[in-house]
Amino acid sequence: MTGRARVVLLLLAFSLLSALITGHDIFFNLTYLWGGLVVVAFIWSRVAISGLFVERIPWTNRAQVGQYFIERFRLVNRSRLPKLWIETRDLSDLPGFRVTTFTVWLGFRGPTQTGAHSAITVTTGLSPQQTREWTIRTLCSQRGRYQLGPMMVGSSDPFGIFPVQVNIASRQHIVVLPVTAPIRAFPLPSGRLPGGEALRQRTHQITPNASTVRDYVPGDSLSRIHWKSTARRRRLMVKEFELDPLAEIWIVLDADPTVQFERPAEEHEQVVEVGQPYQLPPSTFEYSVAVAASVARHFLRRDRTTGLISYGGTRQVSQPETGDAQQFRLLESLAVIDAEGEFSLEDVLKIESSHIPQGATVILITSSSSEKLIVGVRQLMHAGRQPFLIMIDPASFGASRDISNAAESARRIGIPVRVIRYGDSISDALSSPHHPGRYTRAA
Repeated sequence: MTGRARVVLLLLAFSLLSALITGHDIFFNLTYLWGGLVVVAFIWSRVAISGLFVERIPWTNRAQVGQYFIERFRLVNRSRLPKLWIETRDLSDLPGFRVTTFTVWLGFRGPTQTGAHSAITVTTGLSPQQTREWTIRTLCSQRGRYQLGPMMVGSSDPFGIFPVQVNIASRQHIVVLPVTAPIRAFPLPSGRLPGGEALRQRTHQITPNASTVRDYVPGDSLSRIHWKSTARRRRLMVKEFELDPLAEIWIVLDADPTVQFERPAEEHEQVVEVGQPYQLPPSTFEYSVAVAASVARHFLRRDRTTGLISYGGTRQVSQPETGDAQQFRLLESLAVIDAEGEFSLEDVLKIESSHIPQGATVILITSSSSEKLIVGVRQLMHAGRQPFLIMIDPASFGASRDISNAAESARRIGIPVRVIRYGDSISDALSSPHHPGRYTRAA
């Protein structure tokens, strides 16, 4: 019960008691007035949100940090009574800065409102069978998987005595992918498998290597049809593909919480703006995720077979593949990964190294300064894999640990190392061979 309702009920009780005691007509009239007001307001509030239909239509179920996620909302009054005002409140947990634009079917564009972390709209004068629409554009500021909804729809009587609201559940979700930086060049060895062409294997996946054609069988994808052979032989012919002779690339992300460091939240609050460079939070793990996403995107766009290993809250292993579908799989895995692993990176290498084929390039991303890690990386190299170490320097984030000794040890045994510090451009750090944070390979 609202404060206004309590006041009206107190006035009703006072008027009724005064009428019974004094018998004056004015108190009886006031009693009828307050009583009628309560009855009318109560009935009005009951029908205020009846016959309403609310629909939310997201343009996509994916977005990326620094980009807009766009949704369209539709409010329809299917009852025979007009609605004085309707408030809709989006209770999604998607963080970001939101801009709301109102529209109507007739093409009228209403005012633009802005807000942070919530979307509240108020629709007035909704006639029977009328539809209102509005669009919400959310500037995504944090990677992760978020729920869209629920929504709260509320209204009230004209006097605000009996407000009423209902919650509309939602089962829709959105995945905000991590930010990626363009990499102009990334120095890796050629990485061809031992034996070259002789070890090529047939695969059901579509790869750049088409070896032969065969007759079409039910179930073959239409995208595999070789139209020239079909026209020449006058029957459907499909292409057969072989695995890429280039060695696999494995990205191993360190999710051990004991080696991560992050500055206090009050030291790095920022406002994300479209068109402006996105500044990563001062967290070694967020830098690691951004590096992993950038490297994966770089190689997959060059048709390199790329996989991912990380032991966060759960074990995440994506087998190496090529193509846009693999890129989205890896980015979605990186969007939800957390630094809550129970295994150090050297333990992860012990567990997973047997599943990594010889000749494969292993890109390790870590902020660990442990000498045991360097020993594990050296064993990986002696087993026929080709490690590449990307180290996030925790000292630049305010930690007391320094990775310079570990990076120098890796350099001395011939492992390529690049060091990224807080504030560095990931694009420049991974692209430029003369970046100040990079340790050159030993001669």
